[in-house]
Amino acid sequence: MTETAVPSLVLVSGPEDVLVERAVASVVTDAKASGAEVIRVEAAGYEPGSLILHASPSLFGGTKCIVVKGLHESPDELQVDLLSLLGAPLEDVSLVVTHGGGMKGKKVLDTLKKQQAKLIECPAIKSDRDKSDFVTKEFAQARRRITSDGVRALVEAVGKDVRELAAACSQLIADTEGTVDDAIVDTYHGGKVEASGFRVADAAIAGQAGEALRLLRHAIASGLDPVPIVAVLASQLRQLIKVGSAGRGSSAQVAKSLSLAPWQVDRARRAVTHWSPEGLAVAVQAVAAADFEVKGGGRDPVYAVERAILTITRARAAQ
Repeated sequence: MTETAVPSLVLVSGPEDVLVERAVASVVTDAKASGAEVIRVEAAGYEPGSLILHASPSLFGGTKCIVVKGLHESPDELQVDLLSLLGAPLEDVSLVVTHGGGMKGKKVLDTLKKQQAKLIECPAIKSDRDKSDFVTKEFAQARRRITSDGVRALVEAVGKDVRELAAACSQLIADTEGTVDDAIVDTYHGGKVEASGFRVADAAIAGQAGEALRLLRHAIASGLDPVPIVAVLASQLRQLIKVGSAGRGSSAQVAKSLSLAPWQVDRARRAVTHWSPEGLAVAVQAVAAADFEVKGGGRDPVYAVERAILTITRARAAQ
């Protein structure tokens, strides 16, 4: 086979679309730089035999890079054609296959791995720990520094969607200089309604009833539904309980054992010293009651959240 800038076989495996797109784009860029023709094959609407046709030698010579997207959603015909293509030496062709997970296409996966395809893993980015690691790596790759508070603020503001989180990192890297901290993140993203929900929870858990209620009313006026606010309150209280019962150890060690980010452990450790076990139990019960009411069990969702906030702040003060 004629030497190209990419391996003959590349398997991009995992469900995280942002990482998959980046991995494919990187391979395609290298292939184009070597003069290869790039051909994209979608699993949806695949026409039987078209892959074999694309891989056939061109009358004009040259190399090809064929990208097959969505093996995990592929029809049987595409899998048969892939196995046929892999059954013979590839001539002047690089084959890139993406697979988002699951058992579909397993025989093709096994064949790719047996033939020692280059594996690029794109694991799901779901937890706040995953998102924090993602942000840290984005800045490290750009040779920029972001503080732990900056990471926290960014994840809380735009961490609901990984694509938006990636875009936010790119914007901060491009538009700022020096170290990025939470103040800089707030300048760009502090107005996000998602961030408002975390501010409400932080104030409530800190025992600041007036501030929590003020932030709640601002969040509601900005368009934030009561349901995610209650969800954040519940999540923050669960973190206090987990971290409080985790014992000693470095933030990194505890974070790893609890699937949290180190900054979440640090924040929970600072907060939990002001809480008693009885107070936490009262707060959890209050949030459970509010959760029931905001999801249809009560008449006034906003009042339900206000009552939960007041109960939480009193429970903290009563330790």
